[in-house]
Amino acid sequence: MNLLTFLQVAVADSTAVAGGSMKISFFELAMKGGWVMLPIVILSVVAVYIFFERYFAVNKASQIDTNFMNRIKDYIHDGKVENALTLCQSYNNPTARMIEKGIQRIGRPLADINGAIENTGMQEIYKLEKGLPTLATVAGGAPMIGFLGTVMGMIRAFVDMASAGNNIDVSLLSRGIYTALITTVAGLIVGIVAYFAYNILVARVEKVVNKLEANTTEFLDLLNEPVSK
Repeated sequence: MNLLTFLQVAVADSTAVAGGSMKISFFELAMKGGWVMLPIVILSVVAVYIFFERYFAVNKASQIDTNFMNRIKDYIHDGKVENALTLCQSYNNPTARMIEKGIQRIGRPLADINGAIENTGMQEIYKLEKGLPTLATVAGGAPMIGFLGTVMGMIRAFVDMASAGNNIDVSLLSRGIYTALITTVAGLIVGIVAYFAYNILVARVEKVVNKLEANTTEFLDLLNEPVSK
């Protein structure tokens, strides 16, 4: 069978499938991708878990009472430092923990207070970004694993062709071609979804970081205000 005849048979076979002469479920189609589909499926589960876990965690971190900083100002102006500390401890979010660290340093040089807040902020940002490197790895690794399956599938198809000699049949090659195409599609789907999920989380983390910086600046300005007589 020459190349032209092979292509004609392949097209005819594809037409028959499209016409409804062969039906295959999604699970059966995925199974034809071979063992390469297993790591791709595992990566997809990891990506989904990280996205939703981080999404809700970052969303929780961004929520804070709009009057929080106003109440902190009132307490500091009135000299009620203990009340300000108690207020910070009643909130479970990065902003409150950073302001709490700054209040604990009141009486020291402003540079020391700023340094303590920055160190706490770095720890809070690290917590928010937990899992993002793994999600980025999934976005880049899943397509590569899919392409590995593609190469393995094509090698298998050519080995089957070489073993068949002059008795080449489209059905003989279908196993390798299925593996080649299905793993590529699966890897790309997981990689694309993980890529968008990663960027969504990065954007939300940056939004929280900007809010933390704004609240920190507001608190330091409060401490730097001249004492009214």
